[in-house]
Amino acid sequence: MTENGQLKKLKIEAYTKLDYSSKADCGDFIAMFNPNTYKQKYEVEYQPVQGQGTTGSAQKFGKIKPQEYTFEFLFDGTGVSSEKKEVADEIEHFLVVTGKNNGDIHRPHYLKISWGSLISKCVLKNAEISYNLFRPDGKPLRAKVSATFAENIDDALRVAEEGNNSPDLTHIRTVKSGDTLPLMTYRIYGDSKYYLEVAKANNLANFRNLEVGQSIFFPPLNQKAANKGKSA
Repeated sequence: MTENGQLKKLKIEAYTKLDYSSKADCGDFIAMFNPNTYKQKYEVEYQPVQGQGTTGSAQKFGKIKPQEYTFEFLFDGTGVSSEKKEVADEIEHFLVVTGKNNGDIHRPHYLKISWGSLISKCVLKNAEISYNLFRPDGKPLRAKVSATFAENIDDALRVAEEGNNSPDLTHIRTVKSGDTLPLMTYRIYGDSKYYLEVAKANNLANFRNLEVGQSIFFPPLNQKAANKGKSA
């Protein structure tokens, strides 16, 4: 629910550029019904390292794989959702937004899923459609789509997000529900006193109103400023 009590539907936006600066002209996909549940998969990849003649093996860290989200969408053409819609048309729109090839960019769209506190930039990995109610002429009246989306982050942002929390490095963090600029600043620098410098670096006119999903740039901590802060 939104603050005024209105139901907020899950939305999938389509973009034609990896930096999400250009929206596709196919429009957004708005879920007919919000999912009851969704799955989030977090996977760490290790490579076994085993010495000759040994029975066990150490696990050498490889990489953190992109997170995956799996949703089940219900499409209904019986009028239960207040207005009758053609299930086949709605599924086609879902596929055009999420998974079909866009001839202008020679690939499916880059996606952004928004629902409550979940904001995910991703791509469609797979979709399975199950039809379970039909008209006498064979046209579908109800269907379920189980879709899995894989997190999609460009290399520069990924490296910054995976980097350690050394204040001497550049970091980029995504605002999550409950985050404040002083709190995020504390996590990076170990002290919240630098939040005004962070606000200035990001050209934030009002640092008190951060948006969930917003990216915040944390520059390397000026050593002179750091020493000054310690001596204060």
